[in-house]
Amino acid sequence: MATIKIESLAGRPLLVVDRLALDGTITGDYDICVDVAQAGPGDIVLVLDEGNSARQIVAREPDGAIRAVLCGVVDEVNLQAG
Repeated sequence: MATIKIESLAGRPLLVVDRLALDGTITGDYDICVDVAQAGPGDIVLVLDEGNSARQIVAREPDGAIRAVLCGVVDEVNLQAG
């Protein structure tokens, strides 16, 4: 149990999300995200990693302690050489 609770995170799951390279391999970097998309293990997800926009998606405290939000689950990835 946490000794300090942040009201803007109440009832919101936090997930550790591995960052992927364009070829789909794990880079070794990660984000801790507030999950608003109900992602599951193994899902490829879209993360908004910018504090102000992330807080707007969660729409609670404008100055809350939120930096990254998992805002979508990716259905399909298509890469084409430019």
